[in-house]
Amino acid sequence: MNCVTNTLFSWIAVAGIVVFSACGGNDNNNPDKPTPKPVVQLSTSATLGAHISDVDGNSLYYFSNDFDGANHCSGGCAAVWPIYYAGDNLAQAALGAGLDIKDFNTITTTDGKKQTTYKGWPLYYYAPNVNGANVREAAGETKGEAVNNVWFVAKTDYSIQLVNAQLVGADGKNYLADHTEGTGKTLYFTDGKGVTLYAFSIDKFNVNKFTKADFSNNAVWPIYETDQIVVPSTLDKTLFGSITVFGKKQLTYKGWPLYYFGQDAGVRGANKGVSFPAPGVWPVVTRDVAAAPQP
Repeated sequence: MNCVTNTLFSWIAVAGIVVFSACGGNDNNNPDKPTPKPVVQLSTSATLGAHISDVDGNSLYYFSNDFDGANHCSGGCAAVWPIYYAGDNLAQAALGAGLDIKDFNTITTTDGKKQTTYKGWPLYYYAPNVNGANVREAAGETKGEAVNNVWFVAKTDYSIQLVNAQLVGADGKNYLADHTEGTGKTLYFTDGKGVTLYAFSIDKFNVNKFTKADFSNNAVWPIYETDQIVVPSTLDKTLFGSITVFGKKQLTYKGWPLYYFGQDAGVRGANKGVSFPAPGVWPVVTRDVAAAPQP
């Protein structure tokens, strides 16, 4: 075979590679390939702001009774609040801007159904009874917000959420909202992950009288370090504020500086601090608490 023939074969081979590359390129570079719709996304309400919705823009909600990360809505409740499940391949699914896959998980309800959670909160739709039948609200609606004061749209940036749970002190006894012994749920403040927040009965209006300058006692009652105010619609944002405690921001409500309890160990719904060192010294914070006394 002469050099002319070899050169011809070489050009044919190169041309073949070029044609193959052009015809069999990576699908990811194909501009005509449609972008998958996110299974979960952020929608915006004129009154509630950004909140989580499904692929079609249907609002998703959290339930204050789900303080421990489990589904506590069954029977007639489940008909009005159908569970939301994003599917078996959530880890590979597309998410809307502003959402992180690490915040989502899947639980199995007591009746064996799968349900998607966000930051540990099981997610639900709202389907109120209309003329004898449960009809899920339309895309973009948020009529489930504040139903019975325990249902709220799911948001990414709550600094305060509401938990409806039995108070159980470090002494193992049950307490009511007034911190007397008794059985019954209390609707109280937590952070965005369901960790209980407390006030110190000795504090004054916007004055933290517990934390030491070197923060050597902060592990016992850690301050709630934030000045962000994103709260459920049943709470008045103007009653929240922040103070500076030795260089750190601490959230306040009605002038009460807000704290965690170290022994709760960040466990959702734990509220052991209600009895430590005695009932009423470190109460959980509720919407209707009286304002902190002036200094």
